[in-house]
Amino acid sequence: MILGLILALGGCSSVRERCSNALLSPDVKIINYHVKKHYESIRTLANRLYAKNPCYEPDPERRRAKIRAIFGETSPYTIPYELRISMSHQLLEASFAPTPPERDRVLVFILGLKKGVDEAYNTGHGPFLTGCQIDVKRLERLYSNISQAKWRLKTYRDQGGHLMFITNQALDNGYINMGFEVILTQMLTRIQDDIYLRSGLESNLTFRLSTIFLSIL
Repeated sequence: MILGLILALGGCSSVRERCSNALLSPDVKIINYHVKKHYESIRTLANRLYAKNPCYEPDPERRRAKIRAIFGETSPYTIPYELRISMSHQLLEASFAPTPPERDRVLVFILGLKKGVDEAYNTGHGPFLTGCQIDVKRLERLYSNISQAKWRLKTYRDQGGHLMFITNQALDNGYINMGFEVILTQMLTRIQDDIYLRSGLESNLTFRLSTIFLSIL
């Protein structure tokens, strides 16, 4: 039995080496880096949206608590059960609804973006082994949803005709802060790169974008 185990381990040395190489492969490093950058972008976007739209959460301390809760960090705030069990596309759709499930549209929107990244990159099932473990169709649907979110942020209005989210509106001096658009564009670029890494085909970077938020899972 011991001899068999020794032989088995010896025969697996090449397999272990290949596994080690796979874990250190450039595509895996890039994808993990992109997920980290996605989270940073979403957190930055949350802070900026709250700063521009204080009506949704006037208390700065409570804003920070909500953002920590979205990212699963220790927080005195608890995300409502209805939002916790919702999928990313449902949350994004709800954040632009005439009557959202929560008065705080920023919370619903940011939670939708965070969950979208988790769903597309399968972040809840341990570290990545290879880029092939990520379904390219999920990445394409995430790309479509973020593109749709980017457009709705600039255009959707409430029943009173006011923009639901103040983002790139000109200040009194005429200056327009395009930071929101830049953040989402950077996310889209990273997702495009991951689609290419996953498929290896330029043709897969061109796919039909939807006018609604798509289910990623």
